[in-house]
Amino acid sequence: MTPRDESKSQHPRVVVVYLLRDGADGPEVLLGEKRRGLGTGRLVGPGGKREPGETAVETAVREVREEVGLRLDAVDLEARGTLDYRFPYRPSWSQVSDVFVCRRWQGSPSGSDELEPRWIPVADVPYEAMWDDAKYWLPGVLRGGSVRARFTFADDDATVAGFTGTGVETPA
Repeated sequence: MTPRDESKSQHPRVVVVYLLRDGADGPEVLLGEKRRGLGTGRLVGPGGKREPGETAVETAVREVREEVGLRLDAVDLEARGTLDYRFPYRPSWSQVSDVFVCRRWQGSPSGSDELEPRWIPVADVPYEAMWDDAKYWLPGVLRGGSVRARFTFADDDATVAGFTGTGVETPA
């Protein structure tokens, strides 16, 4: 998305960060149970809303520090794409998210009033506990790919009704 495209969207800008490490049995990703706000109870990556004047990278660094207590260096963030979420039956939930992966940080993850984090083997990510769209794009991102897609949610505000874009796979 170019800066010009970005300014055309009336939807809030957010970020999500997937922290990856080598675990005893293979790669692991840091996910957390959302404790409040949009998506309460779902498993998500740390992230949140961009503040006025803040870049996506600045937001990623701030949100990871606030939500799971880890310190990131901006140069360690790998931009992996953009997701445009549309909720026709609840337009206030629509948003545009920048997706990052990070493999280096300082500190140990700790819970906050936003998230209760835990390391999960990449091979065992419980997609059924996440937003419905994650199963379409997150496996590819965790394997090193990127995504640029729009997801439209059904009238239940939970199920993906359709999608367009690149880096999206139909789940097996």
